[in-house]
Parts: sequence; structure tokens; C-alpha cells
Amino acid sequence: MDRAIVAIVGRPNVGKSTLFNRLAGERIAVVEETPGVTRDRIYADCLYRGRSFSLIDTGGLQLQSEDAVLSQVRKQAEFAIEEADLILFVTDGKEGVSSIDFEVADIIRRTGKPALLVVNKIESEKREAEAGDFYSLAMGDPVCISAIHGIEIGELLEQMLPYLPEVEEEPKEAVVRVAIVGRPNVGKSSIVNAILGKERAIVDNVPGTTRDAVDSPFEFEGRKLVLVDTAGIRRKSKVKEDFDYYSVLRALGAIERSDVALLVFDALEGATDQDKRISGYAHEEGRAQVMAVNKWDLRDGDDAKNWGKKAQADFEREVREQFPFAAYAPFCVVSARLREGITQMLEKVITAADAHRLEIPTRELNRLVAEALDKHPAYYRGRALKIYYANQIRKSPPTFLLFVNDTRLAHFSTVRYLENELRRNYPLVGTPLRLFVRKSEGNLKGQQREK
Repeated sequence: MDRAIVAIVGRPNVGKSTLFNRLAGERIAVVEETPGVTRDRIYADCLYRGRSFSLIDTGGLQLQSEDAVLSQVRKQAEFAIEEADLILFVTDGKEGVSSIDFEVADIIRRTGKPALLVVNKIESEKREAEAGDFYSLAMGDPVCISAIHGIEIGELLEQMLPYLPEVEEEPKEAVVRVAIVGRPNVGKSSIVNAILGKERAIVDNVPGTTRDAVDSPFEFEGRKLVLVDTAGIRRKSKVKEDFDYYSVLRALGAIERSDVALLVFDALEGATDQDKRISGYAHEEGRAQVMAVNKWDLRDGDDAKNWGKKAQADFEREVREQFPFAAYAPFCVVSARLREGITQMLEKVITAADAHRLEIPTRELNRLVAEALDKHPAYYRGRALKIYYANQIRKSPPTFLLFVNDTRLAHFSTVRYLENELRRNYPLVGTPLRLFVRKSEGNLKGQQREK
């Protein structure tokens, strides 16, 4: 049986994100005293007493709201409820029962799904006694907790246990984590929705709508992926609010935890210095990259509107000139609005992910390095470079260690030449490479093992 899905729902600012973080065991969701900070669904895979479940944090249910974004928040919460096998209905024991709580309770009851009434912010016996008022919601016995202090979290998990099926362990498959990154309002969430074919992430024309990194499992041509939609990465001068600051950290953290960074540009604005910084961060972290230019259908000019190859080639050339360090990254143009170019973009993501995990057999690697050096010997002050042995010491990204007679002889141009030879002979499109040199006194016969 598939893992259970547990959705945390309730009105704004009752402590849903704090409870999510407590159950997930780490600070995943943005926690802020401003109502409505969590606007998308946030996922975390959890394990308790041998039972695994996916936990979903949601934006607060804002009922009868005319605000466009808050209306979509409600839609996201309703999607989460629809997906869920168990609902944790969180209320505020400090403020007591509200009229919105009654409306939320009614929404949950209509689903017919199992739910636990969770009364949060219970830090004293007096408040626990007052929690009896929550019986009026007709949602069963309340589970009184304090998420921020960790009080009675174990009891809540025990109450959840009957709804969490035992899951048989299956062989772990390689999952490709794709962090969708870029400046605010370039269409990252629209690309997620175009890929999934539904409104998975909130889309609005106000920059900064997505504040958390949001995970969406997905399958493409038999491959399992996780799409991570991140908050737009602003320049430091633009980060004014605390939750914006933490959102930027989570976006950078999403890059660190990913296999592939899908860098999204705006076709109308072109590449900017901030795009270069984001790409540079992904490169420094050793992540594979794919560059996607969104909103291509909105560009002026017949050639651009007709997806002409010349217009695409001109745009790519401009981008390449600004990103020489990421010359390995494949380039594509898409329109999330029209769902054009999405399949080709995903194909490039898979190609980059495979390159990122490529392993080269030791014998082949040493033969390639020897042949490359024979064709173009390297010298320094009359001395010739000797590479005694080459070994791939890790993958993701492919990283190589070269044992040489003198590290001064392996200057930058020689290392770059060897990198180009590796790329010419192996499918390494989309991934950075790492080449390190170490001085050795001679052939390392004891290390001549084949992989």
C-alpha cells in the first residue's frame, strides 16, 4: 500500500507550520507571526514507529475572501484535503473557538475523511481545561498540544498511528531532484503547473508569491523526479522582510539538495546579473544545470513568435556570453502558459541528471588521459607533465583526481583541455566536472584497480 498522506489544515496563524516542523523533525516550513505566510502546500516524508507518511502543510483556510491570492490559498488547502488520507485540523487553544473553526470543521466533515482535532498552544493546565470548548466543533476528542514546546507531540503521533498503514520497504529507486530557481516572477510556478498539468503551485503576477520551497513528486518517461518550486531569489538589498530572508535561504538550500538546477529566465527581460549569481551558486555547489527561457511566446518579432531557430540562437548566444562558467548547461526556450517546449526541457533535465551521476571506468579514464597528454604535452620551465594515474573519486558531480609529477605543471589550460577531452568522449552535457591534481613520486601500482 502507498504511504499515507496527512494534511495539516486550519485557519491562519494557529501554528500549522510549527506543528509541521515539529513532526518533520526539522525546520522546513517558514514560520512567521504574520498570518498567511504559508501559501503553498509543503511536503515532508516522515517515519514513526515503522509507519511512513507524507505530511502536507497548507496555507490557512481564508473563508469568503475576495483577495485573489487568499482565494488560491483556500484552493490549495482544499487540494491538500482532497489528497489526504488523514486530516489534522489545527485550532488555537490560546484564542479559543472561532466562527472560522466551525466553517473549517464543516468543510472537513463533508469530505468524510478521518480527521483529528488538534488544539495547539496548550502550555498550562488552565488552558487544557478551557480546551473543552472545542467539543462544540463536533470533531471528536481534542488532542491538546504545544507545537512550539513539543508538548504531547508523542500523544498526537499515537493518535495518528491507526490511520498510518504499514508500508513494505521497496528497493530505493534513483530519484532526480530538480530545483526550479530564478528571480521572482519569471514563471517558475507556472512551469511546475505546466509540467504537472494542474494548478500545483499558486500563480500570481505579484513577485514573490512562492515563499517556501515546494516539493512535487512526478514521473516522466519512466523516471521519477521531484520538482522543487522555490521562492524567487532576490538581491540582498531586496530582502527586507524576515520571511523573505528565510525563503531565499530555503531556495539556496533547495539547490544544495538537488541534482539539477533548472534556471528560469524571463524572455522579455533577458539574462541579468542576478541570474548569473544564481547560476554561479549552482555551479559552485556542483549541481547539474539546465537553462530555460520562459515566456518566449510574448517576445516581439515574427521570428520569435514563430519559435524561429535564429531568434533562439541569438538569445542563447547572448546568454552564453554572460555565463562562460556554465557552458556545459543545455539551453531551451519554453512557454509555460502555452505548455510549449516543456517535454524537450524535461528531456534535457534527464540528460543533465544522468551526466551528473556518470561513472567512468578507471581503465578507460587512464587511457583517455594518457592519449590526451600524448597529443598535447604540457611543459613548465622545460619540464614535462607526467600523469601517473587518474581516478574518479566521486560522482554527482563527476570528480577526478590526477596524480602527477609536479602540480605546477598541471596549469589551468591543461586541466581545461583534459576536461574538454572528457566531455568530447563521454555524455557529460549539463554537469560541471571537478579535476584535482596531487603530487606523486611515481606510478601508483597499488592503486591500479579497475572499477
